[in-house]
Amino acid sequence: MTDQPLNRRGFLARAASLGLTTALVTTLAPRLAFAEWNKAAFEGKTPADALKSLGVADAKESADIQILASDIAENGAVVPVQAVSKIPGTTQISVLIEKNPSPLAAVFEIGPDMLPDVTTRVKMGQTSNVVVLVQAGGKHFTATKEIKVTLGGCGG
Repeated sequence: MTDQPLNRRGFLARAASLGLTTALVTTLAPRLAFAEWNKAAFEGKTPADALKSLGVADAKESADIQILASDIAENGAVVPVQAVSKIPGTTQISVLIEKNPSPLAAVFEIGPDMLPDVTTRVKMGQTSNVVVLVQAGGKHFTATKEIKVTLGGCGG
């Protein structure tokens, strides 16, 4: 660039360049954030289908996973569920609802500087087991909690 004072033409050229850069960043950033979308896992019709699509061969029950949720959900349309992993090296936390039409409700990638503590709201059509699946050190661990639903949220 030159040391000349900024004239109208120069100002418009720089503004257009900034606008183009902003448009590219806002267009590409969401695609990069969702690059790991596992469509097959979310479209699985049974918990076994979802687990298979997530690459889970066998998972061990672990007392180091906490599911913080109410025992009874008054309305299945909005059921808050919190999952906390105390397993070192946790890299992923998934939430599955066994009796839902699409059992996989959420998958959270946990970075090295993040606490393995996630909260989400899920829909539940009926009383069901909520399964939290944790991936840590290349192994899979689970915890299960039954939540009773008094008013269905998935078509109920």
